[in-house]
Amino acid sequence: MHWMQHTHRPAARSSVLMKATAGLIPPNSQNASVRTAADRCGVHFVADSDGPVAKGAARDQVRKEMPMLPLVLSSDSHVFEPPDLWQTRIDLAFRDRAPRIERIDGGDHVVVEADQILSGIGLISNAGARFEAPETISPQGRFEDVLRGGYDPEQHLKDMALDGVAGEVLYPSQGLFYFKVADTPLMSAIFRAYNDWLAEFCRTDPARLKGIAMINLDDVEDGIRELERAARLGLSGAMITEYPAEDRRYDQPEYEPFWAAAAALDLPLSLHTATRRHGKIRGAGPGTLRDASSRATKAFYPALSICDMIFSGVFERHPRLTLAIVEFELAWAPNVITSMDYTYRERHGEALYRFKGGMQPSDFFRRNVVLSFQEDAIGIRLRDVIGVDNMMWGSDYPHSESTFPQSRKILAEILEGVPADEQAKIAGGNTARVYHFDPARLTAAS
Repeated sequence: MHWMQHTHRPAARSSVLMKATAGLIPPNSQNASVRTAADRCGVHFVADSDGPVAKGAARDQVRKEMPMLPLVLSSDSHVFEPPDLWQTRIDLAFRDRAPRIERIDGGDHVVVEADQILSGIGLISNAGARFEAPETISPQGRFEDVLRGGYDPEQHLKDMALDGVAGEVLYPSQGLFYFKVADTPLMSAIFRAYNDWLAEFCRTDPARLKGIAMINLDDVEDGIRELERAARLGLSGAMITEYPAEDRRYDQPEYEPFWAAAAALDLPLSLHTATRRHGKIRGAGPGTLRDASSRATKAFYPALSICDMIFSGVFERHPRLTLAIVEFELAWAPNVITSMDYTYRERHGEALYRFKGGMQPSDFFRRNVVLSFQEDAIGIRLRDVIGVDNMMWGSDYPHSESTFPQSRKILAEILEGVPADEQAKIAGGNTARVYHFDPARLTAAS
């Protein structure tokens, strides 16, 4: 990595220029900080010339302590995009406005346009800090503390093996913030460049790595074209904003061609946390008590989107369409499910769209919606209301709230007492069904 201090910027702000395939860690003088950050993961990581990795006896000890579980697949893991991804890959017309990481006052920040600071990177890296020092978790972070598996697919596969995870569905890290970019063409260009890079990342082992494309629906026809291109690239699903602009919510007919295209392509759609089209970005600007309130109630927005789609008949018209609600946990869902049925049954003046064949909103939820969670023990207890077939575990690697590298231990604890056939579905079977993993192949390889 070239670590440069630009003379045309203030001394506290420097541009981080790094290559996607080599030179990703600053000079050796930085290695002590790399080792310290990696040690937080509950296993002794060491820093080599390319970033934090686990080696030797520490790796073997973690594998020895893995509880026996069915095939484990993560429905929600992440890459960490190389900081120069967009500066080197975005369309030339947008190159001078491309997203990048800049070091500001000792921490690395996601920056777009000339000087729009979106967030620090601490919450989208820093795996393991929650086990050792949760009080240190903050938006502040540095790229050299990011696990190398975030941007190196070979190391990513090694980290999966360390964690006892046979396959992963991959979402962006920095990319989550770019649903807030105001300029529609720029946002679409950002997404196209990311999708190209992610497809290359997943080709390292397409049986184990399933990438989720980023799609901008500001222009629905353009979104359909990118969805079709994502399918040609070999990506396994697509993420759209968890909550669009208020006047363009998902009950609007303008989205109908997009739902039809996703169903025809057999590409599951995802609403992932932190992707509201408009709204304050976590970690940007001064913190307030309302940030805590927003985090504690974050399932409100995907719940609205689910209701909009169900009550407007999207899943009746498109029975093959699958919608994944990702990183919002589980326990909120039973109230929404029962409230939808109550509203449909007793408020005909509000639930204006009437389903055929005696179907209820809960029927469409259980047929077309899946929920990705990390460690919601209360939600597991409510699985009979949610639906065992609708629950998919995910590790959130390599983010600060990730279960890595203790995923199997945590999963075994929250699934204790759950019948074996249900454990198999929650730990990996449902994810395999939705994203077309081959369980027999992965089990044999393991």
